[in-house]
Amino acid sequence: MTALMSEYPLFQYAYYVNDLETSINKWAKLYYAGPFVMVPHHVTDKFHYRGQDIEADVSYAFGYLGDMMIQFIQQHDDKPSIYRDMYKAGEEGYHHVGLLVHDFEAEYKRMQDLGFVDACRLYADEVDACYFDTRSLNGGFTELHGDPKHILGTFAQWKRAHELFKPGDNPIMTM
Repeated sequence: MTALMSEYPLFQYAYYVNDLETSINKWAKLYYAGPFVMVPHHVTDKFHYRGQDIEADVSYAFGYLGDMMIQFIQQHDDKPSIYRDMYKAGEEGYHHVGLLVHDFEAEYKRMQDLGFVDACRLYADEVDACYFDTRSLNGGFTELHGDPKHILGTFAQWKRAHELFKPGDNPIMTM
């Protein structure tokens, strides 16, 4: 199992929250995390949840804390999802770790070969992503996220914004 993280280090910790702006403001004040980019009501090009075409209404916020990306997720409905797999309405907490992977299909197969279940797979913004149910290992999910150049460039912009971020700055970044 140790080989799982050796080639691709963790780049993201994600948290399921009740309110994006509240979480952003708390993390900015406590840890100086941010600024965060908000993505309201994200829609994908392709999506499946546990083999079904069910896509929940979710919003995201992305920011950095040092070298680590922090993601907040808010679900606006009660549809089945990888978020509802862990949290009922009103609950919050850690949800997943993310790995940026260059050879998505090889890592996808490797995760399956290790016995983990593909709980959710999607394609959006020209990027493959998949969430494997690794709760038995780490108490959450593990996301594989493709690393095309345009995504790496976007993440680099967000990280640079964090490097320039100062206490008292607006923790919500407009793009």
